[in-house]
Amino acid sequence: MKVQKTEQQWREQLSPEAFYVCRQNGTEAPFSGNYYNCKDEGIYRCVCCDAPLFESSTKFDSGTGWPSYYEAIEDAIIEHKDLSHGMIRIEVRCASCDAHLGHVFDDGPEPTGRRYCINSVCLELDEEK
Repeated sequence: MKVQKTEQQWREQLSPEAFYVCRQNGTEAPFSGNYYNCKDEGIYRCVCCDAPLFESSTKFDSGTGWPSYYEAIEDAIIEHKDLSHGMIRIEVRCASCDAHLGHVFDDGPEPTGRRYCINSVCLELDEEK
């Protein structure tokens, strides 16, 4: 079931930065987020709706300054072509609440060869799994 809220409800729930990134397709500065260098184990969940998105076992250091994963949890995300900023990229959104999370690229490690480059502010680490 899709999580739907008004813009005002999202503003009340999220920090200003999380609202900007998740609801207005923004990007946090590289190397600024809580999770880009985090090595703790658990499940990374959507900060907007708590849906599980990535397992810590799929996280790797891409050197980009954003948390990177080679695989998302099945059916957790949706991908869209993004033509903004004069580039062709694939945007990643939460399948449950449509939050903008980041982008996915085809330059990641095996076994998938993918790099989900995700804004830390979109995530909450659940160490309980």
